[in-house]
Amino acid sequence: MKRIKTSLFGLFAGMTALWLVAEAPALAAAKGVFQWRHLLVQYTGLLAMGAMSVAMLLAVRPAWLEPRLHGLDKMYRLHKWLGVAGLVLAITHWLWAQGPKWLVQAGLLTRPGRGPRAPEALEILRLLRSLRGLAENLGEKAFYIAVILIALALIKRFPYRHFFRTHRWLALVYLVLVFHSVVLLDFAYWRQPVGWAMGLLLASGSVAAGISLLRRIGAQRKALGEIVRLDYLDAVQVHAVTLQLKTPWAGHEAGQFAFVTFDEAEGAHPFTMSSAWTGDGRLLFLIKALGDYTRTLGHALRVGDTAIVEGPYGRFHFEGSAQRQIWIGAGIGVTPFVARMQALAAQPDGRSVDFFHVTAEVDERALALLRADAQAAGVRLHLVVSRRGDTDSLFTGERLRAQVPDWLQADVWFCGPANFGDALQQDLVAHGLAPGHFQRELFEMR
Repeated sequence: MKRIKTSLFGLFAGMTALWLVAEAPALAAAKGVFQWRHLLVQYTGLLAMGAMSVAMLLAVRPAWLEPRLHGLDKMYRLHKWLGVAGLVLAITHWLWAQGPKWLVQAGLLTRPGRGPRAPEALEILRLLRSLRGLAENLGEKAFYIAVILIALALIKRFPYRHFFRTHRWLALVYLVLVFHSVVLLDFAYWRQPVGWAMGLLLASGSVAAGISLLRRIGAQRKALGEIVRLDYLDAVQVHAVTLQLKTPWAGHEAGQFAFVTFDEAEGAHPFTMSSAWTGDGRLLFLIKALGDYTRTLGHALRVGDTAIVEGPYGRFHFEGSAQRQIWIGAGIGVTPFVARMQALAAQPDGRSVDFFHVTAEVDERALALLRADAQAAGVRLHLVVSRRGDTDSLFTGERLRAQVPDWLQADVWFCGPANFGDALQQDLVAHGLAPGHFQRELFEMR
């Protein structure tokens, strides 16, 4: 989370500093609403397009950024925050552009006289000036569409299959806003660092938008698979889907996830691989029936159906300096730990591990397999059946500390519901655990 916040504030602080350098004389001399309006329209436009450009780049899942931002889950959290920030800044930009006009129309403000513009020396600048009216008109329409699409993306009740289709339109809207920005940005900026930085951001975002529109996201990391086995664990409402890959796959580390497309109309969904990579091309996905789509998988999937797997992604890789680890897998959050136990059974790493599997329901078949994996890996398995409304059965930091006396010497790896993870992390850190020793997956893609 710290890396996400640093990246977010670093972008805005950097753009602000460059803008202040470019506009220092104008800021010192600015008087009246319309002079400030011009400055703040430029400033909010720069920040809004900067946020949208980085968000667009992150949307295409660039693998080279994963190590720097500690995983695609963190990248998508940053993408979401940038989208929200871009939306707020775009609305602020629009209000500064339109507000003074409304005040003039209402008779509350007088527009100062404007003398003739000096002719531009360069042909390209004369062309850009001639396009101002078109850029303003298209930019305003694109702004309205962007507000609607970003708002829909933030509404969790909006079905994923519709989100998947509509969110892609933002790439086209972004390209219209790039045109708007290039035409209306102060020409003087292009000769200064603020313009160079903006040009780099707009170019990067435009390339990313093209990749999205051409449906080439993750194209080099996709493999074709065939469903060879389907099981349903009724007590815990989990679909166990085994795929046999038919095309090359680079392999994965335990704890990583992939985007799986069972239905082109539905689009790709992220699922953690629940099996260690052995080179035989087999992948197991344990998929909890939580939403509209995952509840229908049992009826929709058949042995022999094909699926597209894109990945692997994620940095939930169980590395760290501590020779002591504590794992906490809540509900379907057990999946990365299943894969890790299989990997440890094949290649032990010498660490001492306590694994707490927190669940509201128990499937005896699944539990027997989990115990077998734990025994083969040399992992101490603790089953915690936590019933809703039964406070004595809840898994807490206090309970963890009582069962693992040397917990302060351990790295803690958590996968499960966000609220549960937040509460557990706050409790353990408050009792002395270094924040960097609590690792978790922010498994929210929207």
